[in-house]
Amino acid sequence: MTLSIPHPFPYQGSKRNIAKYILPHFPSDVDCLIEPFCGAAAISIAACTYELSQSVLLNDLNKPLMDLWFEILKQPEQLVERYEALWLEQQLDKKAYFFKIREEFNQSHQPHHLLYLLARIVKGAVRYSAEGTFNQSADNRRSGMQPATMKKNIISVSRLLAHKTSIQSADFREIINKAGKRDLVYMDPPYQGTSFTRDHRYMNGLTYEAFVEALSVMNDKGISYLISYDGITGNKTHGKLLPEFLCLKHLYIHAGRSSQATLLGGNDETIESLYLSPALVERLVAEKSNEIYTATRKQQELALI
Repeated sequence: MTLSIPHPFPYQGSKRNIAKYILPHFPSDVDCLIEPFCGAAAISIAACTYELSQSVLLNDLNKPLMDLWFEILKQPEQLVERYEALWLEQQLDKKAYFFKIREEFNQSHQPHHLLYLLARIVKGAVRYSAEGTFNQSADNRRSGMQPATMKKNIISVSRLLAHKTSIQSADFREIINKAGKRDLVYMDPPYQGTSFTRDHRYMNGLTYEAFVEALSVMNDKGISYLISYDGITGNKTHGKLLPEFLCLKHLYIHAGRSSQATLLGGNDETIESLYLSPALVERLVAEKSNEIYTATRKQQELALI
């Protein structure tokens, strides 16, 4: 059965469309699903829709984003009312109004301002300057998500997550250090790109070396984790593969046509990597073995009867 999965706001890089390929690699006994780079938290939302985790920890170093998440979970009605007021006020001059709200957001970091900006920018493509200010422009052909649709999405996400989710804004290493052996960490870190430059979707970058070191520590602790990290679009490779010494199971997910290629009139398909940690693979193998053992015992009992 396919369930309807809500999404709180547009966000480029969200794994909402490929969550169905990621969830089958969840063990059945997840105490807490931890997203250290949560963004729009697409995997947590999908996992909770299918009741695959008892609790959730959402984290992102982007503090204004996590303040928005706090409003979504704790004060959704107030948030959508403020969003609707902004959406209605913009109608006389959407372009000028967007820049006005963007300037106000960079000064005050109000959650409803960020929600409005995310709804208006091109394809949810968040961009920050080197100084950490939000500097993406709007898609002036559109007004952003209709208030009624936004309300439906926000309220649905809040009902799904509010009672089981905690929120933090800290360095990812601090967050993954909280993981226990019955938890599952899903990581979609800052995109490497093709030249290993700073990812402008994030206020702070993440070096390949620092990430690999953190994964090595997680392996030593026996932590189960999944990673979306590098990929391929057409003939172009994005990012550097994670090293073999980590002993990760490397899978490829066909994510469909590239949005950038579509804009340029192309037809290139995007293939994304998914890495499974040794501890996670061990858990999944053990579950499969137990299923086979249980099925065999049932067959033996039936034969005796």
